[in-house]
Amino acid sequence: MPGINPEVIMHSLKINPAYKPVIQKKRNFALERQLAFEQEVDKLLNARFIREVHYPAWLANVVMVRKASGAWRMCVDYTDLNKACPKDSFPLPRIDQLVDATSGHQMLSFMDTYSGYNQIQMNPADEEAISFQTDKGLYFYLVMPFGLKNTGATYQ
Repeated sequence: MPGINPEVIMHSLKINPAYKPVIQKKRNFALERQLAFEQEVDKLLNARFIREVHYPAWLANVVMVRKASGAWRMCVDYTDLNKACPKDSFPLPRIDQLVDATSGHQMLSFMDTYSGYNQIQMNPADEEAISFQTDKGLYFYLVMPFGLKNTGATYQ
């Protein structure tokens, strides 16, 4: 699925201006982890989910987490950025209420749950705030990544 039209939904950050941007000190990785995130970066570049950035104000590190299958998962440490963003206090609806609300409708969902968050575009004004660093370069997501505060509410 190519993505959801940004006129329908787009993820925006509400960064508190009282917080100063943070550039995290670059972490070094063992060769196995480094090769794993280089492959993931190549995959994200080919899918056009990320783009290179040169002078970001916010910069986070990549964290490699081993999956149960033994493969590596690339995550981004948005801890500092999440501290600068207020939590969306609107409660998520209960799943049983969502299912009940769909009765009588022909279409339950128009989202591809396999692609998940990557179908939702980031607000272009906020893209550089979600920059991350690797040995290959500095990048930012064009789509909503995992790990940001309030992404669950936007996806819901």
